[in-house]
Amino acid sequence: MMADRWTRMVRQLVGLGRFLPLGGPYDGAWIAERAASGVLRDAAEREVPEVRLDGVRIGLADPGEAAEPAVPAPPSALPPGPLRLTAEFAATAAWPLPETASRLRTALAVTATERIGLDLTEVDLRVTELLDTVSPASRPGTPETRGGTDTSGGAGMPGAAESEAARAPGSAGVAGAVGGGPEGERVAAVVLRVPGVSRLTGVGGLPVRLGEQAPASGDALPRRHARVDLAVAAGFRPLEVARAVRAAVAEALPDRPTVAVLVTDLD
Repeated sequence: MMADRWTRMVRQLVGLGRFLPLGGPYDGAWIAERAASGVLRDAAEREVPEVRLDGVRIGLADPGEAAEPAVPAPPSALPPGPLRLTAEFAATAAWPLPETASRLRTALAVTATERIGLDLTEVDLRVTELLDTVSPASRPGTPETRGGTDTSGGAGMPGAAESEAARAPGSAGVAGAVGGGPEGERVAAVVLRVPGVSRLTGVGGLPVRLGEQAPASGDALPRRHARVDLAVAAGFRPLEVARAVRAAVAEALPDRPTVAVLVTDLD
């Protein structure tokens, strides 16, 4: 049983991809790469319909410019800093390729910064194939292609095995559904009342975690830390929802702990 649980957790983490910083070092929020990539693919399909986006990866543009987050980050999360998006795409000859690449770059950049809240500073695109037409069946979800004409660099999309937590709505009102005991249940109830939160999710099955943050110096006392994993409803900007959740959770607990938010899904 324990081995099966660990296997499911590993598959879930792999499916979510990297945890990308939302906003800056004081925002205390992250989003799963899979969730962000889905919105970016939708934007590409809507704004540049003659393109098939085959691979999307997002990482730090310059690890040396990354900052220390103000609150403890989720395990393996990227630190706050400027981000680079790399993508591969196939396109028809409806527009000259340089113009198509420019339109796609703009659509991806605007969506990442304005719709999601990522600090995106670079978009690198790689043309992999020329298409006669783009059919719905050839849209994202097909195996990515390799090779082709390199317009600035690219990378592939990791496998996206969907997690059980992402498929099922969070049930914060049920005992045992969250961590942290009664206080965890209180936090869950507060979070679900924040506009834009569609459900609680939970990497590893716990949407709310309460623990202690190690002090910055030996003279300081440990401070409590809370982490909330959630999904954001359509039409809401993840960064703004995460900020509201952090404020609500800190206000709900008497010791006003530090709070981190991980957005695992965009509904």
